[in-house]
Amino acid sequence: MIKKMTLGFIAAAAIGAFAFTSPKASTVNYSIDTKASTASWLAKKVTGQHEGGVAISKGNIVSDGKNITGGSFEIDMTTISCTDITDKEYNGKLLGHLKGDDFFSIEKNPTAKFELTKATLKSGNDYTVTGKLTIKGITNEISFPAMIKMDAKTFVTVAKIMVNRTKYEIKYGSASFFEGIGDKAINDEFELNINLVAASK
Repeated sequence: MIKKMTLGFIAAAAIGAFAFTSPKASTVNYSIDTKASTASWLAKKVTGQHEGGVAISKGNIVSDGKNITGGSFEIDMTTISCTDITDKEYNGKLLGHLKGDDFFSIEKNPTAKFELTKATLKSGNDYTVTGKLTIKGITNEISFPAMIKMDAKTFVTVAKIMVNRTKYEIKYGSASFFEGIGDKAINDEFELNINLVAASK
């Protein structure tokens, strides 16, 4: 009986020691390189489309050495630009409209933010990313496909996010809310193309 108890105690102690000394996954914090990272937008309407860019102002990604566990990035909405209109006056008029209350209310809401809550590996470098997107102070959960490559030192991702602007109270020119606008209608969804480059701290 004493022999069995002794053996049991030794086994339990060995298991406990192994659990205590087993290496734990180390947290890796990546800081987004705002100069190397880019963000662009594409909005379509019945009669055509417009496109441009915005700047990533800051952000970080966190992993446990194997899986992505969190992170966020912010967009400086005051940097919004239009790249397809060459006429300076027309370009300025469009940007003024986008910055106004019909669209992004940039004076009141100078930043947009995405907070990652989950990244699910599908295959290879392809993930489904889920998180909270905040525009105009309004937050909605959103999911989108992304290509992600990372190692101990670097993190790179390319993603196309389809954003339904009406969920952020941007209803101007939406056929979903205004009947009879015909060829003046603007699509409810716009593309937000994100390319992030980050390095571990």
